[in-house]
Amino acid sequence: MTPALWTPAYVALGSNLDDPALQVRRAFAELRQLTSSRLIAHSSLYQSAPLGPQDQPAFVNAMVGLLTQLSALDLLAQLQAIERRMGRETPILRWGPRLIDLDVVMYGDMRSDKSELQLPHPGLMQRNFVAAPLAEIAPHLILPQGLTAAMLARQLGLEGLQRLRDDVSA
Repeated sequence: MTPALWTPAYVALGSNLDDPALQVRRAFAELRQLTSSRLIAHSSLYQSAPLGPQDQPAFVNAMVGLLTQLSALDLLAQLQAIERRMGRETPILRWGPRLIDLDVVMYGDMRSDKSELQLPHPGLMQRNFVAAPLAEIAPHLILPQGLTAAMLARQLGLEGLQRLRDDVSA
């Protein structure tokens, strides 16, 4: 029997409803329970302005690093199940308010342009609220275009981001 391989995966978290910091911390706890997976790192929480419509609350964002034996699509299905358990509803507006959002940002060195899962995540190279927490937990991770996560975070800067003080252990 061949042992299942462990693949590194990075998942972005975001929330802007019902105490967003608490929702992200709840998601950390849910991610620790993923089958065939190990949560190996999580970032600090970052507050950011909404990407889409500006007449909504600020977001709280974070990143986790996982080692998983799940396929990329199985990981996505597990993340969507967590979102549903936590009470996420389909947003009325694109980039509108949400209780929790879990996105696979990278899955090993996999590239995918499938409609159900694009890898690396198409917003990775433009969004500082993804790059900063990723650089915090995996600064030497090689990203598309040959940049490291730390290089991308420096390039995008921290404008509009506020690192939140950790009052409660995640």
